Amino acid sequence: LHRASLRCSTTSSPRLLLATMKVVALSLVACATAFVPAHKPVATPSVAMHGVKEDVAAAALAGLTLFAPMAAHAGDAANGAQIFAGNCAACHAGGNNVIQTEKTLRKEALDQYLEGGRKESSVVTQVTNGKNAMPAFGGRLSDEEIADVAAYVIDQASNDKWDE
Repeated sequence: LHRASLRCSTTSSPRLLLATMKVVALSLVACATAFVPAHKPVATPSVAMHGVKEDVAAAALAGLTLFAPMAAHAGDAANGAQIFAGNCAACHAGGNNVIQTEKTLRKEALDQYLEGGRKESSVVTQVTNGKNAMPAFGGRLSDEEIADVAAYVIDQASNDKWDE
């Protein structure tokens, strides 16, 4: 699987990434057990199983380490606040919306108007692709920066911080 195709598909479905990682990890475990010698000269079977468990665990850990960079970025709300101030606040200062006043960034409005509901992945999709009067920021901000903005927006909305 190509990293870019996984990243692109997981933007809309983090569950797909998790399922893919599980399949790959299980495949690696299966491959690792295939290379464990069938007969080890040992005194008891429990010791032989202990060696197999170590080999399988090492292979699984190595496989998961390979895919760690592709895991979904957990947004950093503090960094997101800075990015928001520089890119979003012109239209969304204080969680408001200067273009469509009813479509604020407060939890009630996000629950009602945000496609996918009030969650970070929905904000990521909206910020990346834009919608209606909102421009797409996918070409201007990195995936990490967008995830940080999403974490900030959801934190502000879910904890009623916009009015602070």
